Amino acid sequence: MLVKIKLNGQMIQEDVHPQTLLLDWLRDHGCYSVKRGCETANCGLCTVWLDEKPILSCAMLVSRCNGHAIVTLEGMQEQAKEFAHFMANQGAEQCGFCTPGLIMNVFAMEKELKNPTEDEIKEYLAGNLCRCTGYMSQLRAIKAYLNRGEQS
Repeated sequence: MLVKIKLNGQMIQEDVHPQTLLLDWLRDHGCYSVKRGCETANCGLCTVWLDEKPILSCAMLVSRCNGHAIVTLEGMQEQAKEFAHFMANQGAEQCGFCTPGLIMNVFAMEKELKNPTEDEIKEYLAGNLCRCTGYMSQLRAIKAYLNRGEQS
């Protein structure tokens, strides 16, 4: 099946097997930030943006992305560098395996919610599993990142 997908700003057109998962296709195209974690669409490690909305790439066929734009963390490096400082300052970085999916959802939340409460942040990111941090340092980093414009 011929697909045409804009990946991180670059148009790609190629034949794909109809049952190819988006996660596998992205990794085949060098997007190694996209991780396979649970294979049940429950952990958030494979989060990418489809037309600027977060989706789980392990639960999406690449054929369904034909004519759409996909963004992975590789396509958001400058913004990711800024966020990384907040994670490091709060000790929120442990093994880092879950971080790319978390970051993609934080950036989506930032676009969608204005001045989210702590409960709204927790609800929005509930599908991002982390086995190392205990979440509190991540939550502090996210709140500091979202409030960065208010700091003097």
